[in-house]
Amino acid sequence: MKRQYIYPHHMRSKAKLWFWNLREVIIIGVLMTVSVVCWAKLDMVLPAVVTLVYTFLAVRIDDDSVLDYISRAWNFFMSTQQSFEWEERDNGK
Repeated sequence: MKRQYIYPHHMRSKAKLWFWNLREVIIIGVLMTVSVVCWAKLDMVLPAVVTLVYTFLAVRIDDDSVLDYISRAWNFFMSTQQSFEWEERDNGK
């Protein structure tokens, strides 16, 4: 009997778990652990709020997330210098 294995995109896609990449799942797990400890021991809710906001922004749909969009917008508008060059044309005269 021949076995058939199905791999996503010929083993070129990133490892995903639900709506997040594996790297983001690890970051969310660490943030949740820190948030629970801060909430239980120090009665601080702010780390939990930051974790929830990061979790929402990191959701991937069709290999795109809100964090990717924000980082691209930041690079385009703020951190990368935009240069424009104008030339005078003859327009066939």
